[in-house]
Amino acid sequence: MERPTSENPVLEAIYARRSVRDYTEEEIPRKTIYEIIRAGTWAPSGLNNQPWRFVIVADQDLREKLAELTRYGEIIKRAPVVIAVFVDKDAMYHEVKDHQAMGACIQNMLLAAHALGLGAVWLGEILKNADQVRNILGLPENLELMAVVAIGHPKRRDQKSSRKPIEEVIIKECW
Repeated sequence: MERPTSENPVLEAIYARRSVRDYTEEEIPRKTIYEIIRAGTWAPSGLNNQPWRFVIVADQDLREKLAELTRYGEIIKRAPVVIAVFVDKDAMYHEVKDHQAMGACIQNMLLAAHALGLGAVWLGEILKNADQVRNILGLPENLELMAVVAIGHPKRRDQKSSRKPIEEVIIKECW
């Protein structure tokens, strides 16, 4: 099945974005990382509480320590930058809504990375060691790890993906 296309730049970015797990060694400017985080902060959140918090990790030694906490450690080691994304439990008002907001935040970050010519991947398997991640980064217990986003210049851009047909995922229509 071919990837859908659109004349709309937002839809085109959604359809074209892929999870990128292999990167060149080219560095990423700090202002670009800030722009990706800024895009994340523009996600919707209930009561506009904006519960997201971020740790930028470009330091190789620190990335190596984080890499030991997941079976996808090679991705963390190869990425020039990873961003650990946390929810601030003190800023939360509704667990489900705030966790949904965190997903929207991370998706915004992935789309921003794509729009800026970078590749990124949302790593969640590391959540099994969330407390260790928080301890390595020296963070308080009110911060709960939601994901680690690895970011870099893609080594290749030929990733393929597919989705179920729309008829398969719509279970009922009530026009």
